[in-house]
Amino acid sequence: MKTVALFALLLICHCQINAQMPLPKSKHKFIVIAHRGDHVEVPENTIASFEHAIKNTVDYVEIDLRTTKDSVLVIMHDNTVDRMTNGKGKVSDLTFAQLSRLSIIDKAKDSTKKYPVPTFEDVLKTCRNKIHIYLDYKSADVAKTYQMIKKYGMEHQIIVYINAPSQYTDWRKIAPEMPLMLSLPNDVKTADDLNKFLLATPVALLDGDYSDYTSAVLQAAVKTGIPAWPDIQSPNEADNWAAAIKMGFRGLQTDHPAALIEYLKKNGLR
Repeated sequence: MKTVALFALLLICHCQINAQMPLPKSKHKFIVIAHRGDHVEVPENTIASFEHAIKNTVDYVEIDLRTTKDSVLVIMHDNTVDRMTNGKGKVSDLTFAQLSRLSIIDKAKDSTKKYPVPTFEDVLKTCRNKIHIYLDYKSADVAKTYQMIKKYGMEHQIIVYINAPSQYTDWRKIAPEMPLMLSLPNDVKTADDLNKFLLATPVALLDGDYSDYTSAVLQAAVKTGIPAWPDIQSPNEADNWAAAIKMGFRGLQTDHPAALIEYLKKNGLR
């Protein structure tokens, strides 16, 4: 996920939510988030990628939630299936039956291997009591999503990444106890900027690209009790791990979770 230029304070200022929502409890002092699952060996956003993350003791899998034409909640990063599957078209224009006939192809390593497009329910079943979920909320109905989360008793295993003001408003109305995450806005450059943003926009967690943070902004977040677990994923992300840790981050979203965990262990951080 790229850092988004967030919708500043206008619409959200109307929300009268001041309490911070608690984050899921973690076993580790440094949080590792597998970007679209642990997709080093298998394609992104597949059940196999989430199972790899569980095996590698990752703290969270980041998943992308979308909705089919007939209102089934499914996992797909792009708004089309073109890049990841042997089909074409928008997720929102395909029925679940049509989507079920498609396969996610391992184009990078073994094109003969095929994986089904998972439903949100598939992911909840896989992750329940095994790993937390970072829910990148692309396009779905909040009430239906929350109902599914409650069905599996996973209210305390999920954080929700917000992409639009209406999503923030809907989640606060329908499920005010769910912890929400926003990217660091582009116009937050100082500690004062951050404090004003958090006062107007209560969240449980901050995201964004790690390079968007200054030490002053990060320390201001720490003082307010709001963790920042930014994105560091890139082809050469390992070159930046030391700098991010030295800066004070205690959580990162990565494309190489197993390697990051090994690095953390070697440095006494896990």
